[in-house]
Amino acid sequence: MRFLRKNKAYKTILVISDIHLGAGAYVKGVKNFLEDFHYDEEMVEFLHYYSNGDFEKREVELIINGDLFDLLAVPFVEFFDDEFWSEEAALEKLKIIFEAHPEVMQAFRDFLSKKNKKIVFIIGNHDGELALPRLQEFLLDQFPEDIRDNFIIKCEIGGEYEPHQGVLLKHGHEYEVAHQFDPKSSVVTDEEGKRYFIPPWGSYYVTRVINKFKEDRGHINAVRPIKKAMINGLIYDTIFTIRFILSNAFYFIMVRFISFFKQGVSAKEVIKQSLGELELFGDYEELTRDVFEKREDIHCLIVGHTHEPIHRTYVDGTTFINTGTWTDMYHLDWGKNRPSPQLTYAQLNFYDKEDQPEIALRSWHGVNNLPFSEY
Repeated sequence: MRFLRKNKAYKTILVISDIHLGAGAYVKGVKNFLEDFHYDEEMVEFLHYYSNGDFEKREVELIINGDLFDLLAVPFVEFFDDEFWSEEAALEKLKIIFEAHPEVMQAFRDFLSKKNKKIVFIIGNHDGELALPRLQEFLLDQFPEDIRDNFIIKCEIGGEYEPHQGVLLKHGHEYEVAHQFDPKSSVVTDEEGKRYFIPPWGSYYVTRVINKFKEDRGHINAVRPIKKAMINGLIYDTIFTIRFILSNAFYFIMVRFISFFKQGVSAKEVIKQSLGELELFGDYEELTRDVFEKREDIHCLIVGHTHEPIHRTYVDGTTFINTGTWTDMYHLDWGKNRPSPQLTYAQLNFYDKEDQPEIALRSWHGVNNLPFSEY
């Protein structure tokens, strides 16, 4: 029986993603409709639970698989247009996030202060500006020197990380052309020595289209699948949905479609590239199957990004997990429509160094006798 083994694991790996810490529920006394994270207390409890009690002496590695910070949802700085992507602006945005969620940041420090605890932070597309050196320096400076080395920032092209043999992690934005970026080549320096982050066009889309419509409908980026959301919107919220669809079409044509022609790309290639860039939140199970086909040494693949929790074990023994999100989501498919929030995360328990780990996708419910459930 599994409960007899729960205290016998020598190591635990936890994987969370898409936390989206923003500027807080209120900014200067005004409600912030761009804030998607409202579970500070639950996050603090989660970090405390997995660093105390049965886990106090156990080796625990917490992996934040992208989008811990939502730097795309913090326009409350006096920087505009391209200056919004400067290192100075990005640093101001990160400081605002820290000030908005002090309890969460303290919980990360408390977690690392325990013996045998480590945090690995993989940069996603919403916190891609962490590629800028001063932001990484600021983030690491928030931890005392004696535990600073236990907070590791992973900022490499491809974003892959293998915490254990056979287990592969990546945030998942790499599968979408609109959100792909190279952390190294995306950082440029001007003649005055100022550094800038060159975002993928998907980040421009979030800041210039999605954020504006979220002020009217806070759920606009939280409904899946997108096609059904648009169909329902046309029926029940017609005017707003038409405005949203037209704005999306106009933005894409102006920013991407025309730019292809300016580059001298053939009409056939324009259509092909455009369709590829419009592929958002595709079937990640199908997209990621090639990992198992190309990498026979990998038996478990864990991603995030789409905010849709999934746990699949295939006939060949391989496992695919999408860790979902810690933000509110709404699903229009009956089989996937569960009460929000689903604060989901992956947990890998290692009982024998030669065996594969026990892998589960769990949903955090808070501190009680069993503060999770199988998803």
